[in-house]
Amino acid sequence: MSSPKQVIVIGAGIIGASIAWHLTKAGAGVTVVSGSGAGGVATPNSFAWINASWGNPEIYFRLRIRAMAEWARLAKDVPGLPLAWCGGLCFDLPPDRLEAYAAEHSSWGYGIERVDAKRAGEIEPNLVAPPDFAVYVAEEGVAEPVATAKALLADAERLGARVIVGAVDRLTLSIGKVTGAVVSGETLSAEEIVVAAGAGSPAIAATAGIELPLDTPPGLIVHSRPYRKLLNGLVHAERLHMRQTAEGRIIAGSDFAGGDPGENAEATARELFAITKAALRGADGLELDFHTVGYRPTPADGFPIVSRADGVGGLYIAVMHSGITLAPAVGLFAAREILEGERDVLLAPYALSRFAR
Repeated sequence: MSSPKQVIVIGAGIIGASIAWHLTKAGAGVTVVSGSGAGGVATPNSFAWINASWGNPEIYFRLRIRAMAEWARLAKDVPGLPLAWCGGLCFDLPPDRLEAYAAEHSSWGYGIERVDAKRAGEIEPNLVAPPDFAVYVAEEGVAEPVATAKALLADAERLGARVIVGAVDRLTLSIGKVTGAVVSGETLSAEEIVVAAGAGSPAIAATAGIELPLDTPPGLIVHSRPYRKLLNGLVHAERLHMRQTAEGRIIAGSDFAGGDPGENAEATARELFAITKAALRGADGLELDFHTVGYRPTPADGFPIVSRADGVGGLYIAVMHSGITLAPAVGLFAAREILEGERDVLLAPYALSRFAR
């Protein structure tokens, strides 16, 4: 009987945690390395919306729809994941573009309901100004990001994975193949390295001579103190995206990815929170607790990088914005490719090689 393949996963955010869990579940010997502990860096600052919403071509929509289905599968495999299919109410586009989105995505099989102000008010009774026209997708949801990453890593540990906290100094190579990683001065050996470290991925990959074309735009999100229930699901209004977390916090950004913090993030946060509070009936006692500025790991063309690195053996890259939506599908597909050499057709457009000059 052959020994398990030894894999190091660098990154303990939602993507790294999912890949580590799927690899461990499939029988690999997994070591997770994180400089910041479970939850990573970008994941705690995520709006955490699970969706296949507007603005993307159909080929990417298909990956996202599959990922939504894989969330349902993962929730059965890891009981207690903080996952809620709460629905999303969207009216952050002009009416003509909103209708075009509804028509297009309905033809693709997305469960879109066109709603008027009366129906919008039934879905979200505490909106001060329900929109005259919106679309509602009941199958959209959220996964509380840090708690989900921690739950996946805890279950991976239960299954035999090892999680260590340390800084990755560099990757080690021999004859064109990555053989391990130097972590806080200690060399760890592995047959495969997965770089899933979000915004930190380019610096790590560069030590193996691999360039990752990645942007890291900032996104500011405000977080209230826990409060009584005001929102049933996700609300995407013009320049105000908001939801209520499992612990009762209202979180909001001028966009679901967070807005530009400007020169004074504190002032921007206060202004955004005032807008949020004014949009909700019964929010008189709502108080701002803190704001976060997250740096979204976004490949140069906006789409994920999920593939082996050409020219260097034993190195797999998984970096993207939309990590919350894609995590369970990316984890499943990456594990299969790493362990069995089987690349899912849905990943075909997202190889690193597409950026080759």
